Amino acid sequence: MTQPTLKPGNLAIRSLADAPHLKKAALAIEQAVWVKSGYLNYTRAHYEQYPQLVERYPEYQLCLVDEETSYPVGVARSVPFACDDLKNLPPEGWDWLVETAARAESTAINMLGALSVSVPTVHQSKGYGRVLIGSLLELARAKGLQGVVVPVRPSAKAQHPWVPISEYVSWTDEEGQVSDPWLRSHLSAGGKLIGPCERSMVVREPISFWENWSKRRFEASGTYTLDGALAPIEIDLERQTGSYEEPNVWVWYAA
Repeated sequence: MTQPTLKPGNLAIRSLADAPHLKKAALAIEQAVWVKSGYLNYTRAHYEQYPQLVERYPEYQLCLVDEETSYPVGVARSVPFACDDLKNLPPEGWDWLVETAARAESTAINMLGALSVSVPTVHQSKGYGRVLIGSLLELARAKGLQGVVVPVRPSAKAQHPWVPISEYVSWTDEEGQVSDPWLRSHLSAGGKLIGPCERSMVVREPISFWENWSKRRFEASGTYTLDGALAPIEIDLERQTGSYEEPNVWVWYAA
């Protein structure tokens, strides 16, 4: 891999292949950033395939490192995969991307799939997310891939869990730009909106699991909101299960 590009503010990109000693720090950042949405670790694709997949491709796991402290200030997880048709990306989103990458043969790989961008709260609003997105695109070009596909998690949708994702992505601000800030950041960085993936991350667990996360009791079947979730959870007392289907948005960057 070519030498990483030095970023503004004495920052540099390091892959875990080039700097394996950053593995623990990268994992700590990822876990801290996503702790409030930790239930997403329980999609089947996540707990069965994700850990092994990122281990298989260390060169695709990027850290944005502060050169003065030698410690990461952001992490981007990605994997190479095979994509036949951007117009037919499925509603399963993130889960599908992981499953596809896990079974991909090297001869069929043509695209980079971005799985997460994690920036600690103390470093947010500094543009580090944009730097990591740009670095994923640089990586795709260096690997001879056609581009980067991202199932974007529009985090501000948590304020509107009852609104369908197809409606939410159509909302614009006073300047006519997409209203969701993280989705807008992707589009302003050159990403192209493909469309919603309504069932990007699916979690089906016993009601006790959801009671633990929500710190509440579910005494009737129905739909309920969960702090930080982008859509409601469906509680079925008869089956003693709760289901969550997280909606994301497919975005593509041409290499």
